Amino acid sequence: MLLARVQFGGIVRQVSLDFVPEAEVGDFVMVHVGFAISRVDAEEAERTYKILAEMDALADDAPAEEPR
Repeated sequence: MLLARVQFGGIVRQVSLDFVPEAEVGDFVMVHVGFAISRVDAEEAERTYKILAEMDALADDAPAEEPR
């Protein structure tokens, strides 16, 4: 399994890159249930982040501390 650490809104998670093996450091990816399912451009990533921030959906997913 190809794994990577991704950051979103200060939250860091380990996800599988098996569906997007072409993803590279600095790319934006759409993640669902622990799997990166597609790459997205910076504009789409920013738009999605703003919508989630407006919905206050980012804070609810933050872990108490980063897993080791």
